[in-house]
Amino acid sequence: NDGWLDLFVVNYCIWDPANEPFCGDRRPGHRAYCYPGKYGALPNQLFHNNRDGTFTDISVSSGIDGHLGKGMGAAIADFDGDGLLDIFVANDTEPNFLFRNKGDGGFSEEAHERGVALNQFGTPMSSMGADLRDFDNDGRPDLFVTALANEGFLLFRNNGRFFEDVRDAAGLTIPTLPSGGWSNAIADLNNDGWKDLFSANSHALDNIELFQDREYLQRNQVFLNQSDGTFKDVSAQMPGFQRKAAHRGSAVVDLDNDGRLDLVVTALGDRPEIFRNRTEGGHWLVIELEGRQANRQGLGALVCVETEDGRKLWNHATTSVGFASSSDPRVHFGLGQSKRVKVVEIIWPGGKRQKLENVEVDRVVKVTEHVP
Repeated sequence: NDGWLDLFVVNYCIWDPANEPFCGDRRPGHRAYCYPGKYGALPNQLFHNNRDGTFTDISVSSGIDGHLGKGMGAAIADFDGDGLLDIFVANDTEPNFLFRNKGDGGFSEEAHERGVALNQFGTPMSSMGADLRDFDNDGRPDLFVTALANEGFLLFRNNGRFFEDVRDAAGLTIPTLPSGGWSNAIADLNNDGWKDLFSANSHALDNIELFQDREYLQRNQVFLNQSDGTFKDVSAQMPGFQRKAAHRGSAVVDLDNDGRLDLVVTALGDRPEIFRNRTEGGHWLVIELEGRQANRQGLGALVCVETEDGRKLWNHATTSVGFASSSDPRVHFGLGQSKRVKVVEIIWPGGKRQKLENVEVDRVVKVTEHVP
């Protein structure tokens, strides 16, 4: 919260091309990439911005270096509401990490205590992509994590102190079991005021069909929030989503500024896919932040919107979404049938609060941090 962006680096595993193990089958064409268990784990890294164009490695002093994992995706948000940004790391076949920011330059790894290290059966997953956002409109960021086929994706509800695995109750287990999820997002795709789920899908092994009854190339998925704690897989209703590919990265962004969030998805050895959102959704509001004392894009700022009917919706400014991807830092809100916003409150990094009242909807509103 000093106004200068620091750098967090997720590391995967120890790999030496000179000592690469052989995996798969000795028959021609049957060699396969080795599973993560063949390799050693690594710590992640944290670099502090020195404000002069250089960074200092504080991985050891911050406590980040003391935990070995096989990191894939990372999601950054203030999960406990103390005004400090925390870090979730999705680990492949290892327990996930949740680094709570202590505010003194150090972090405490609390994934086990907070309930996000393992799945509901107490085992590690092949965790891939991650996003931390509020899907149930209670003001607390929840956690959506993708995984490999036959594992099912994870959905953790933030109850204030701990996270609860609600994927069964939310209806996600069965429709995600066949899927290998990579990048993902929690975003309101139909502007009804409830954030939905997206996953870019593919298996990790390009010749998996030789060994298992699985598909390498897969379709992407969208799960619409039903506003009652459950989600509905509507992917089959979306013509563009019927194309199978080796999907990996994804970005959520309103490309044409019409208030409907579009999707950009990458695929290995293939062209990128751009899904233009044409849903008949409700009203919307996008907040574009400009920091003065905070960082320039206002990353880490928390935004609350109160609609004319008294509903409160929460979102935060971040680009760290999914896996190997960066999304639009602007803060998007679907408003449903609300035609006016009573109050927009911005809590800037560092705790400064700024309000706008009686804001017109269906527009991008640029907000510059007020500095006395």
